Amino acid sequence: MEIRDDSKRTFDEAIGLSTYSTSKAGVLSYVSIFENLWLQTELYQQIKESSTRLQLANEQLAIANEQLKVHDKMQQEFINVAAHELRTPIQPILSLTELLRSKIMDSNQRELLDVIIRNAKRLQRLSDNILDVTRIESGKLKLSKERFDLNEKIHNIIRDVKTQISVANDVQITLSPSDKSEMSIFVEADKVRIFQVISNLLSNAIKFTDKEGTISISLKKREGTEGENKKEEEVIVSIRDSGAGIPSEIRHRLFSKFATKSDSGTGLGLFISKSIVEAHGGKIWVENNANGRGTTFYFTLPLANS
Repeated sequence: MEIRDDSKRTFDEAIGLSTYSTSKAGVLSYVSIFENLWLQTELYQQIKESSTRLQLANEQLAIANEQLKVHDKMQQEFINVAAHELRTPIQPILSLTELLRSKIMDSNQRELLDVIIRNAKRLQRLSDNILDVTRIESGKLKLSKERFDLNEKIHNIIRDVKTQISVANDVQITLSPSDKSEMSIFVEADKVRIFQVISNLLSNAIKFTDKEGTISISLKKREGTEGENKKEEEVIVSIRDSGAGIPSEIRHRLFSKFATKSDSGTGLGLFISKSIVEAHGGKIWVENNANGRGTTFYFTLPLANS
């Protein structure tokens, strides 16, 4: 039936009737229930319109997401091609320059060739870093794990880095324990990638440490995070320098992509190092030294099963 409300609107009303009788008097009674069908129709219409708008928004979001994926894929492909094209001519330049240097006796000319070699290696590291970032962001960073002595590996890294130091010749680098046969610390990790992490951290320490400054590297075993049944052992590696330290306002974003302490550098090394360490199940962080001079970088790796 049709009902008119106080505002003179008309709407349909459904009426339900039910009967019952009192047990004593035997009187048959009626109960009527009025149900406002207009309100139900109005609510249903609002829900339907909201559902349509939500479906349309989801479709537009899906289209935008696909466009973003296509754009990201094109960007990644361009970066990959650019990095490979940049890397391709570097190795011949390095090889020929080093060959030429070996045949020249004049010290001034050798110094000029050293400049070419250093900058060629810098370009090589840049292209490698760009390729690593694309692998990390696409989830294609692969690890080739093997069991090796981390203490011995760091001794080799220090030896290699010392031969490459040109600006900071007077920087002293020490390792604790000092004898590589004194304490073997075995980890199961990607040897090349761990070399990359330590080289990045060590190069940064050298870059920001004044001449005649000091850099110390130490390794220490400790109990790590608690596993299913026991606490797993891990090694903590610290690289401490006597440089100027890191301002607190940039410390929290230091491991982000393109974050740098100064105008020099691309800000990719620490981002890559963090990704590599975390891919091994470790952690990496930085602290300013308590004496107010310099910085210490730490990272952990799980120890290999004995």
